Amino acid sequence: MLFDALVPSSALQLIGFADVDAFRPIESMEDARSIPLDVANFAAARAVVSLPACRIVVMRSFARILDTAYRMPGGKVILAMTDDLQANFRGVDLDARFFVALRGNDECHYVEPQTNHHAMIILSPTLRDRGWFDRADDLRAHVANRPALLHARQLLLDILRTASVQPLLFETTEVAAHLQEGLLLALDDLFRIDPLSDRSTSVRSERSIKLVQQIDDYVAAYPTAPIYTADLASEFGVSIRTLGGAVSKVRGMSLHQYIRLKRLWATRARLLKGGGATVATCARAQGFHHLGEFAAAYRATFHEAPSDTLARGRQIRVSAG
Repeated sequence: MLFDALVPSSALQLIGFADVDAFRPIESMEDARSIPLDVANFAAARAVVSLPACRIVVMRSFARILDTAYRMPGGKVILAMTDDLQANFRGVDLDARFFVALRGNDECHYVEPQTNHHAMIILSPTLRDRGWFDRADDLRAHVANRPALLHARQLLLDILRTASVQPLLFETTEVAAHLQEGLLLALDDLFRIDPLSDRSTSVRSERSIKLVQQIDDYVAAYPTAPIYTADLASEFGVSIRTLGGAVSKVRGMSLHQYIRLKRLWATRARLLKGGGATVATCARAQGFHHLGEFAAAYRATFHEAPSDTLARGRQIRVSAG
């Protein structure tokens, strides 16, 4: 596996996460918010290497819905590290043939139906413009040239392995700059895109994204209210089909599944916070009034009873105190 041959060093930060609560602080620092889709099989890992004017982050992700706000004045490139990648980016299905690039600021929406391995190269604004980004503030997906993609992928693996076993090399400016130049040249090749073969010049689906954001805002504003599709469609001035299609396109599930998932995670957060709350009060605060159905849905999602989560939250607070 990708991380098996690596050990942390002074040049390589290597962190594994066994549960989503341990991973949350990383997301908070990076202005990201995810909803895991498979809590029982959660596993994530990150390997980070810094070069003079860029930072490499290789990630083993997890099945999730992900919203994130990128702030990348120097630019960012994301590419698959294995051939089995599956993701949905703003309603467009992506696989390992694609890479994603951004310079500037953008709000991004992903669904990862499975564990993926990908690399992020975060570029410093001090780097000379190499003509990669033809438009600011727009995250775009491109079909990669296969040999260029494989070369970039192998180079990233070599850099990680070198940082793992020969960290002192990274203390030498000349060596670190040489490794970085090799990576930049590989990215030059990656960005030599034939416009006719770039089938994703525009992958935006702004209307669907806006509708999903309206749903998120509505669920947050009315946590205890029953939500009916027809009422939501009327509220937003669209047809039921358009509303359901937007959620399916952007989130990869039905509107009912999505709202229930958001409310289950909100309930879990309240249970962990505790403060004298009971399972019943936490559930009802998120619109679950049939406690038997709630308990079954909660256990199916989190593989533990809501009372277990509540007890664990109390233990965490006692340990912290």
